Amino acid sequence: MKIGYPCINYSIGKKTVSTFRLSSYSEERLIQCINYNLATLIEILRFNIDNNFMFFRISSDIIPFASHPICKFDWKDYFKSDFIQIGQLIKKHNIRISMHPDQFVLINAKNQDIVTNSIKELEYHTDLLDLMGLDHSAKVQIHIGGIYGDKERSKKQFIVNYKNLLSKEIKKRLVIENDDHLYNLKDCIQISEYTNIPILFDVFHHKCFDSNLPLNEAVQSASTTWDHSKDGILMIDYSNQEPNQRKGKHSKTLDIKQFEKFILSVSNCDFDIILELKDKEKSAKKAVKVINQINSNLRSN
Repeated sequence: MKIGYPCINYSIGKKTVSTFRLSSYSEERLIQCINYNLATLIEILRFNIDNNFMFFRISSDIIPFASHPICKFDWKDYFKSDFIQIGQLIKKHNIRISMHPDQFVLINAKNQDIVTNSIKELEYHTDLLDLMGLDHSAKVQIHIGGIYGDKERSKKQFIVNYKNLLSKEIKKRLVIENDDHLYNLKDCIQISEYTNIPILFDVFHHKCFDSNLPLNEAVQSASTTWDHSKDGILMIDYSNQEPNQRKGKHSKTLDIKQFEKFILSVSNCDFDIILELKDKEKSAKKAVKVINQINSNLRSN
Protein backbone atom coordinates (compact mmCIF):
# COMPACT_ATOMS: atom_id res chain seq x y z
CA MET A 1 0.00 0.00 0.00
CA LYS A 2 1.25 3.46 -0.98
CA ILE A 3 0.10 6.42 1.09
CA GLY A 4 0.04 10.02 -0.05
CA TYR A 5 -1.75 13.36 -0.12
CA PRO A 6 -2.82 15.93 -2.72
CA CYS A 7 -1.00 18.86 -4.30
CA ILE A 8 0.28 20.98 -1.40
CA ASN A 9 3.04 20.44 1.15
CA TYR A 10 3.02 22.74 4.17
CA SER A 11 6.26 21.48 5.68
CA ILE A 12 8.44 22.98 2.96
CA GLY A 13 6.38 26.17 2.88
CA LYS A 14 5.64 26.02 -0.85
CA LYS A 15 2.85 24.86 -3.11
CA THR A 16 2.80 24.05 -6.79
CA VAL A 17 0.27 26.73 -7.60
CA SER A 18 1.66 29.85 -9.17
CA THR A 19 -1.11 31.35 -11.28
CA PHE A 20 -1.86 34.87 -12.36
CA ARG A 21 -4.81 36.77 -13.79
CA LEU A 22 -5.75 36.42 -17.41
CA SER A 23 -5.53 40.20 -17.78
CA SER A 24 -1.82 40.12 -16.87
CA TYR A 25 -0.94 37.13 -19.06
CA SER A 26 2.41 37.17 -20.82
CA GLU A 27 4.73 34.49 -22.13
CA GLU A 28 7.49 35.70 -19.83
CA ARG A 29 5.25 35.46 -16.78
CA LEU A 30 4.05 32.02 -17.85
CA ILE A 31 7.61 30.70 -18.13
CA GLN A 32 8.43 32.08 -14.67
CA CYS A 33 5.40 30.36 -13.16
CA ILE A 34 6.09 27.01 -14.79
CA ASN A 35 9.73 27.12 -13.71
CA TYR A 36 8.65 27.79 -10.14
CA ASN A 37 5.98 25.08 -10.18
CA LEU A 38 8.23 22.38 -11.61
CA ALA A 39 11.03 23.20 -9.15
CA THR A 40 8.53 23.07 -6.27
CA LEU A 41 7.11 19.78 -7.50
CA ILE A 42 10.60 18.24 -7.44
CA GLU A 43 11.11 19.57 -3.91
CA ILE A 44 7.82 18.05 -2.76
CA LEU A 45 8.59 14.71 -4.39
CA ARG A 46 11.99 14.57 -2.68
CA PHE A 47 10.32 15.34 0.66
CA ASN A 48 7.83 12.54 0.00
CA ILE A 49 10.60 10.09 -0.85
CA ASP A 50 12.38 10.91 2.41
CA ASN A 51 9.15 10.31 4.35
CA ASN A 52 7.94 7.21 2.50
CA PHE A 53 4.92 8.95 0.93
CA MET A 54 4.82 7.01 -2.32
CA PHE A 55 1.54 8.32 -3.70
CA PHE A 56 1.05 11.94 -4.75
CA ARG A 57 -1.61 13.93 -6.56
CA ILE A 58 0.04 16.53 -8.75
CA SER A 59 -1.69 19.91 -8.87
CA SER A 60 -3.59 20.76 -12.03
CA ASP A 61 -2.11 24.26 -11.88
CA ILE A 62 1.42 23.18 -12.81
CA ILE A 63 0.96 24.77 -16.24
CA PRO A 64 -1.25 27.88 -15.89
CA PHE A 65 -3.73 28.42 -18.73
CA ALA A 66 -2.54 25.20 -20.41
CA SER A 67 -5.96 24.50 -21.97
CA HIS A 68 -6.96 28.15 -22.46
CA PRO A 69 -6.97 29.66 -25.98
CA ILE A 70 -4.68 32.47 -24.81
CA CYS A 71 -1.81 30.03 -24.31
CA LYS A 72 0.02 29.74 -27.64
CA PHE A 73 3.36 29.00 -26.00
CA ASP A 74 4.83 25.55 -26.71
CA TRP A 75 5.41 24.62 -23.07
CA LYS A 76 5.64 20.93 -23.92
CA ASP A 77 8.80 21.40 -25.97
CA TYR A 78 10.29 24.22 -23.87
CA PHE A 79 10.14 22.19 -20.65
CA LYS A 80 10.66 18.77 -22.23
CA SER A 81 13.86 18.00 -20.32
CA ASP A 82 12.26 19.10 -17.03
CA PHE A 83 9.35 16.69 -17.51
CA ILE A 84 11.77 13.87 -18.31
CA GLN A 85 13.77 14.64 -15.16
CA ILE A 86 10.64 14.61 -12.98
CA GLY A 87 9.43 11.40 -14.60
CA GLN A 88 12.77 9.71 -13.97
CA LEU A 89 12.61 10.69 -10.30
CA ILE A 90 9.07 9.31 -10.02
CA LYS A 91 9.94 6.04 -11.76
CA LYS A 92 13.22 5.56 -9.89
CA HIS A 93 11.40 5.61 -6.56
CA ASN A 94 8.25 3.89 -7.82
CA ILE A 95 5.93 6.75 -6.80
CA ARG A 96 2.26 6.46 -7.78
CA ILE A 97 0.85 9.62 -9.37
CA SER A 98 -2.65 10.95 -9.92
CA MET A 99 -4.22 14.22 -11.04
CA HIS A 100 -7.70 15.64 -10.46
CA PRO A 101 -9.03 18.37 -12.79
CA ASP A 102 -11.37 20.98 -11.33
CA GLN A 103 -15.12 20.47 -11.02
CA PHE A 104 -15.79 22.39 -14.24
CA VAL A 105 -14.61 19.33 -16.22
CA LEU A 106 -17.99 17.88 -17.24
CA ILE A 107 -17.99 15.59 -20.24
CA ASN A 108 -21.74 14.91 -19.89
CA ALA A 109 -22.72 18.62 -19.91
CA LYS A 110 -25.63 19.78 -22.08
CA ASN A 111 -23.58 22.76 -23.25
CA GLN A 112 -21.24 21.58 -26.01
CA ASP A 113 -18.73 24.35 -25.28
CA ILE A 114 -18.36 22.99 -21.74
CA VAL A 115 -17.78 19.49 -23.13
CA THR A 116 -15.19 20.79 -25.61
CA ASN A 117 -13.34 22.75 -22.91
CA SER A 118 -13.48 19.75 -20.59
CA ILE A 119 -11.84 17.55 -23.21
CA LYS A 120 -9.09 20.15 -23.73
CA GLU A 121 -8.44 20.09 -19.99
CA LEU A 122 -8.26 16.29 -19.98
CA GLU A 123 -5.84 16.45 -22.92
CA TYR A 124 -3.61 18.77 -20.90
CA HIS A 125 -3.54 16.44 -17.88
CA THR A 126 -2.89 13.42 -20.09
CA ASP A 127 -0.11 15.22 -21.97
CA LEU A 128 1.58 16.16 -18.70
CA LEU A 129 1.73 12.57 -17.49
CA ASP A 130 2.80 11.34 -20.93
CA LEU A 131 5.62 13.90 -21.07
CA MET A 132 6.92 12.51 -17.77
CA GLY A 133 7.00 9.07 -19.36
CA LEU A 134 4.74 7.54 -16.71
CA ASP A 135 2.90 4.31 -17.33
CA HIS A 136 -0.89 4.11 -17.29
CA SER A 137 -1.09 3.44 -13.56
CA ALA A 138 -0.78 7.25 -13.27
CA LYS A 139 -4.40 8.36 -13.51
CA VAL A 140 -6.59 11.40 -14.12
CA GLN A 141 -9.70 11.28 -11.94
CA ILE A 142 -13.01 13.02 -12.60
CA HIS A 143 -16.57 12.91 -11.31
CA ILE A 144 -19.39 11.82 -13.61
CA GLY A 145 -20.75 15.36 -13.77
CA GLY A 146 -24.21 16.87 -13.48
CA ILE A 147 -27.65 15.27 -13.45
CA TYR A 148 -29.40 18.02 -15.46
CA GLY A 149 -32.87 16.91 -14.40
CA ASP A 150 -32.51 13.35 -15.71
CA LYS A 151 -29.93 11.13 -14.06
CA GLU A 152 -30.27 8.14 -16.36
CA ARG A 153 -30.04 10.30 -19.47
CA SER A 154 -26.98 12.05 -18.04
CA LYS A 155 -25.27 8.74 -17.37
CA LYS A 156 -25.95 7.67 -20.95
CA GLN A 157 -24.58 10.98 -22.22
CA PHE A 158 -21.39 10.43 -20.26
CA ILE A 159 -20.99 7.01 -21.87
CA VAL A 160 -21.68 8.32 -25.39
CA ASN A 161 -19.27 11.23 -25.03
CA TYR A 162 -16.62 9.02 -23.47
CA LYS A 163 -16.80 6.53 -26.34
CA ASN A 164 -17.08 9.03 -29.19
CA LEU A 165 -15.19 12.15 -28.12
CA LEU A 166 -12.22 11.13 -25.98
CA SER A 167 -8.88 10.11 -27.44
CA LYS A 168 -7.28 6.75 -26.74
CA GLU A 169 -4.61 8.58 -24.73
CA ILE A 170 -7.20 10.09 -22.39
CA LYS A 171 -9.10 6.82 -22.04
CA LYS A 172 -5.94 5.02 -20.91
CA ARG A 173 -5.56 7.40 -17.96
CA LEU A 174 -9.13 8.34 -17.03
CA VAL A 175 -10.83 7.05 -13.88
CA ILE A 176 -14.18 8.04 -12.41
CA GLU A 177 -14.91 8.75 -8.76
CA ASN A 178 -18.09 8.34 -6.72
CA ASP A 179 -19.24 11.68 -5.31
CA ASP A 180 -21.10 12.69 -2.16
CA HIS A 181 -24.56 13.59 -3.49
CA LEU A 182 -25.13 12.85 -7.21
CA TYR A 183 -23.43 9.67 -8.42
CA ASN A 184 -22.68 6.89 -5.96
CA LEU A 185 -20.60 3.76 -6.39
CA LYS A 186 -23.50 1.87 -7.97
CA ASP A 187 -23.85 4.57 -10.62
CA CYS A 188 -20.12 4.45 -11.33
CA ILE A 189 -20.20 0.67 -11.66
CA GLN A 190 -23.04 0.91 -14.18
CA ILE A 191 -20.99 3.33 -16.27
CA SER A 192 -17.86 1.21 -15.90
CA GLU A 193 -19.73 -1.81 -17.25
CA TYR A 194 -20.27 0.05 -20.55
CA THR A 195 -16.89 1.78 -20.74
CA ASN A 196 -14.39 -0.30 -18.71
CA ILE A 197 -13.35 2.87 -16.86
CA PRO A 198 -11.69 2.03 -13.52
CA ILE A 199 -13.42 3.45 -10.45
CA LEU A 200 -11.44 5.44 -7.91
CA PHE A 201 -13.24 4.80 -4.64
CA ASP A 202 -13.81 7.76 -2.32
CA VAL A 203 -14.44 6.45 1.19
CA PHE A 204 -15.79 9.71 2.60
CA HIS A 205 -18.18 10.26 -0.29
CA HIS A 206 -19.42 6.72 0.11
CA LYS A 207 -20.15 7.31 3.79
CA CYS A 208 -22.01 10.52 2.95
CA PHE A 209 -24.13 9.10 0.16
CA ASP A 210 -24.19 5.31 0.11
CA SER A 211 -23.46 4.13 3.64
CA ASN A 212 -25.76 1.09 3.48
CA LEU A 213 -23.19 -0.85 1.46
CA PRO A 214 -20.42 -2.09 3.80
CA LEU A 215 -17.01 -0.57 3.07
CA ASN A 216 -15.38 -3.94 2.53
CA GLU A 217 -17.91 -4.83 -0.19
CA ALA A 218 -17.65 -1.37 -1.74
CA VAL A 219 -13.86 -1.52 -1.95
CA GLN A 220 -13.99 -5.01 -3.44
CA SER A 221 -16.51 -3.87 -6.06
CA ALA A 222 -14.43 -0.87 -7.07
CA SER A 223 -11.28 -2.98 -7.21
CA THR A 224 -12.78 -5.35 -9.79
CA THR A 225 -12.96 -2.48 -12.31
CA TRP A 226 -9.14 -2.18 -12.40
CA ASP A 227 -6.96 -4.19 -14.76
CA HIS A 228 -3.89 -4.53 -12.56
CA SER A 229 -1.61 -5.36 -15.47
CA LYS A 230 -2.13 -1.93 -17.08
CA ASP A 231 -3.97 0.28 -14.55
CA GLY A 232 -2.19 -0.76 -11.38
CA ILE A 233 -4.13 -1.50 -8.22
CA LEU A 234 -7.19 0.38 -6.97
CA MET A 235 -6.80 4.02 -5.96
CA ILE A 236 -8.70 5.25 -2.90
CA ASP A 237 -9.38 8.75 -1.57
CA TYR A 238 -9.82 8.88 2.20
CA SER A 239 -11.04 11.55 4.60
CA ASN A 240 -13.02 11.98 7.81
CA GLN A 241 -16.02 14.13 8.65
CA GLU A 242 -15.01 17.36 10.39
CA PRO A 243 -16.76 17.29 13.83
CA ASN A 244 -19.64 19.69 14.39
CA GLN A 245 -19.64 20.84 10.76
CA ARG A 246 -22.01 20.32 7.84
CA LYS A 247 -22.19 16.79 6.47
CA GLY A 248 -19.52 16.30 3.82
CA LYS A 249 -16.95 18.76 5.18
CA HIS A 250 -13.47 17.23 5.11
CA SER A 251 -11.64 16.97 8.41
CA LYS A 252 -8.57 19.05 9.22
CA THR A 253 -6.57 16.02 10.29
CA LEU A 254 -6.66 12.24 10.34
CA ASP A 255 -8.82 10.47 12.90
CA ILE A 256 -6.34 7.71 13.75
CA LYS A 257 -8.88 5.32 15.30
CA GLN A 258 -11.26 5.61 12.35
CA PHE A 259 -8.42 5.13 9.88
CA GLU A 260 -7.12 2.06 11.68
CA LYS A 261 -10.64 0.61 11.77
CA PHE A 262 -11.02 1.22 8.03
CA ILE A 263 -7.67 -0.36 7.15
CA LEU A 264 -8.43 -3.46 9.21
CA SER A 265 -11.89 -3.77 7.65
CA VAL A 266 -10.43 -3.90 4.12
CA SER A 267 -7.23 -5.80 4.86
CA ASN A 268 -8.03 -8.36 2.16
CA CYS A 269 -7.90 -5.71 -0.58
CA ASP A 270 -4.94 -4.17 -2.39
CA PHE A 271 -5.01 -0.41 -2.95
CA ASP A 272 -3.08 2.84 -2.78
CA ILE A 273 -4.57 5.69 -0.78
CA ILE A 274 -4.63 9.50 -0.97
CA LEU A 275 -5.52 11.32 2.24
CA GLU A 276 -7.79 14.27 1.44
CA LEU A 277 -7.25 16.06 4.73
CA LYS A 278 -6.51 19.72 5.36
CA ASP A 279 -3.10 19.21 6.97
CA LYS A 280 -1.82 17.14 4.03
CA GLU A 281 1.56 15.54 4.78
CA LYS A 282 1.02 15.72 8.56
CA SER A 283 -1.90 13.30 8.26
CA ALA A 284 0.13 11.17 5.86
CA LYS A 285 2.79 10.78 8.58
CA LYS A 286 0.09 9.61 11.01
CA ALA A 287 -1.26 7.15 8.45
CA VAL A 288 2.17 5.65 7.78
CA LYS A 289 2.61 5.08 11.53
CA VAL A 290 -0.77 3.35 11.70
CA ILE A 291 0.11 1.04 8.80
CA ASN A 292 3.53 0.26 10.27
CA GLN A 293 1.95 -0.59 13.62
CA ILE A 294 -0.66 -2.85 12.02
CA ASN A 295 2.06 -4.66 10.04
CA SER A 296 4.17 -5.01 13.19
CA ASN A 297 1.24 -6.52 15.08
CA LEU A 298 0.55 -8.98 12.26
CA ARG A 299 4.19 -10.11 12.20
CA SER A 300 4.28 -10.59 15.97
CA ASN A 301 1.14 -12.69 15.84
